[in-house]
Amino acid sequence: MDRIDAMRAFVAAVDRGSLAAASRSVSMSPAAVTRAIAALEERLSMKLLHRTTRALHLTQFGETYLATCREVLAALDAVERGAAAEQERPSGLLTITAPLRFGQLHLRPVLDEFLAENPAVRARLLLLDRMVNLVEEGIDLALRIGHLPDSSLTVTKLGEVRRVLCAAPAYIERCGTPAAPAALQEHACIMEHAGAEAHAWRFVPAPGRPPAPVAVQPRLIVNSASAAIDSVIAGYGITCVMSYQVAQDVAAGRLVVLLPQHEIPPLPVQLVTPPRGAATAKQRAFVAFMVPRLRQALLRSAAQLQEQPAGTA
Repeated sequence: MDRIDAMRAFVAAVDRGSLAAASRSVSMSPAAVTRAIAALEERLSMKLLHRTTRALHLTQFGETYLATCREVLAALDAVERGAAAEQERPSGLLTITAPLRFGQLHLRPVLDEFLAENPAVRARLLLLDRMVNLVEEGIDLALRIGHLPDSSLTVTKLGEVRRVLCAAPAYIERCGTPAAPAALQEHACIMEHAGAEAHAWRFVPAPGRPPAPVAVQPRLIVNSASAAIDSVIAGYGITCVMSYQVAQDVAAGRLVVLLPQHEIPPLPVQLVTPPRGAATAKQRAFVAFMVPRLRQALLRSAAQLQEQPAGTA
């Protein structure tokens, strides 16, 4: 029998005054209580109780051992109560990862609100334009854009984003609007890419046709979407980026969406979390807080793209 269970049986026998009463207290049979106490005495090589037909009496060593058992069981119960409370109360370090620009625009403000309402939670936000392994890198939650492979992780769809081609009105006035994706070879393209060898964007060539790459000759290659967008707003060329990255600029008239009829299908924005049974209180609380807010943010972003003045595409 487990030594802790044996200790509980011994304490209950002393407190209740009989083995029968102890058995009801610890949900064991009287015979099991007797065996538990006998096992303790055998392990200690000391007598703990004197038994008569009417009562139980502690030995001198039994009194000392009883006090020790009470301390051990009280400490164990306290730890278990703390563990149970930890499962119910959001606390501890929460580590989240998301694409750089998406995290800056949408996730960080939501995280700020969550931390303000949950003072026992600390957070680490990793804004990375690369895929990370949640288990290997100690990540609690990840925001992913694009289709994901099947896995044991829980995936929650938050919305969709488009891959949009855009330029500043000043550039369009100076260089004209490309009539089709193939015409991009005649324009100053600004590409956001970590590898300089990939000089293509994907478009749908015609309705009903699958997406296909269209080769371009970039005038500028950067490894940051923000840098590409800044150059395009300044009127130096055309870029192809995620719609949420430029929605505010389109609504404000700083950028114009080009060739929307040739865009590839929208990409899902998804939250990736551990399997539901493995989620901690802090993870469950943040997911419940974040999901409706990010869904609304993505809907607002999509609506901003529709605010582009008519005739500017």
